[in-house]
Amino acid sequence: MVANVTDTSSTTNNTKTAADTSKFSSDYSTFLNLLTAQIKNQDPLSPMDTTAWTAQLVQYSSVEQQLKANGYLETIASNNTQNSMNAAVGYIGKTVTADQDIATLKDGKADWQYALSAEATSATLSVSDSKGNVVWSGPAGDLTSGIHDFSWDGKDSSGKALPEDQYQLSIKATNAAGDVKAAIGVTGVVTSAADVDGTVVLKVGNTSVPLTGVTSVS
Repeated sequence: MVANVTDTSSTTNNTKTAADTSKFSSDYSTFLNLLTAQIKNQDPLSPMDTTAWTAQLVQYSSVEQQLKANGYLETIASNNTQNSMNAAVGYIGKTVTADQDIATLKDGKADWQYALSAEATSATLSVSDSKGNVVWSGPAGDLTSGIHDFSWDGKDSSGKALPEDQYQLSIKATNAAGDVKAAIGVTGVVTSAADVDGTVVLKVGNTSVPLTGVTSVS
């Protein structure tokens, strides 16, 4: 079990900010040199209008402050990501449950959990592919109130094996009183943690879930 730290997004942002700051400094120096030359060589009997270059000075100052603010924000974001990664490492080897209805089909298996707020008289589970097409549907195995496991064998309604990909589970449950509230989640042992485009995710079984989606740990 390893923790993969790949914070490429913050590195790219920091590099861009540094380049922008360097270019701004060069442009600002050029502007000041030109302004100084204009002031030195202006006609004392017809001095230049100060309004234009004063406005430019204000604009340059505003840009400089914005670049500095961007740098500060990127530093804060980087620190927050690192803190989240440190917390994520503590999840490795533990069993977690996360609010997520998407799971990865791998080796002919995709696992979810569904929770019913009350006992249902009927409940239908549906699996959709990444394009939103329902590829399989069938009755839920357990209609009692509480949390239940569901494992899909990766075959569509006609029995054809589908390719490994991410699939979404939904549920429609009812009883004599009407619709029964239901929720979908995934559970499993965390095997790794990674930073993906600034979001810390945990590898749970074959599925990646955001750290912020974890609802329980054991």
